[in-house]
Amino acid sequence: MSAVSPRYQAHPTLVAPSILSADFARLGEELHRLEAAQADWIHVDVMDGMFVPNLTLGPPIIKALRKHSALPFDVHLMIEQPDRYLADFRDAGADIITVHAEACPHLHRTLSEIRRLGCKAGVSLNPATPVSAIENVLDALDLVLVMSVNPGFGGQSFIPQSLKKLAQVKTLIADRPIFLEVDGGVSPKNAAEVRSAGANVIVAGSAVFKAEDMAATIQALKG
Repeated sequence: MSAVSPRYQAHPTLVAPSILSADFARLGEELHRLEAAQADWIHVDVMDGMFVPNLTLGPPIIKALRKHSALPFDVHLMIEQPDRYLADFRDAGADIITVHAEACPHLHRTLSEIRRLGCKAGVSLNPATPVSAIENVLDALDLVLVMSVNPGFGGQSFIPQSLKKLAQVKTLIADRPIFLEVDGGVSPKNAAEVRSAGANVIVAGSAVFKAEDMAATIQALKG
C-alpha cells in the first residue's frame, strides 16, 4: 500500500480522479496517465447494485491495478454490509477505505476496524444525510466524503446545497487532521466554490477523463 499523509498541509487541494469514468479496457494505462498528469490519489468507486443502482468492480480488479500505480488508492464502498469485505479491500491494496454512514448500523465499530486493518478510515454522507450523523465518530475518522450527487452513476450535475454541507462539515472537523472530500459533478467551473467551502480533496471523473488536457484540468481543480 502507499503512504497517505495529510499532504493538504503542503498544498491546499488534492485531486483524486475517479476511475469510474476511465476506459475499463485500458485501466492500467489510465492509471499511468493519471500519474503523469499529477493526480494525487486514485479514487475507486465500488458499487454492489443494492446500496446503489449500479455494479462496478471489486477486490480482484483493485489488486490487479495496484501494481500499476504507487499513488494512494482511495476506495469508496457504496455497498451494503461493508464490514464483510474490509479485509479483502485492504489486502487488495486500498490505502483509504470509505464507507457510507447510511450502510453502517454500527459505524464506530466499522471505522475502528478499518483503522485496525491499517487503512485510513473514511465516512461518506449522501445528499439527504445530515452532518449530525458523524458528530459522534469524528475521533475515529481520517476522511469525510460529502456526496454532491446521489451516488450510483458518473456524469451527474453538482447539487448546489452541497456547498453549505461542506462548510458545515468543515466547521465540525475544526482543527482535526481529517480530509474533507467532495464527490460528484465537480469540474474546473465550480472547483473554486468547493474549495472555498472547505474541501481539500476533490474527486472528479468525467471532468478529468473527458478533458482534452488531463494535466491542465487537474491543475485547474487544484486551483
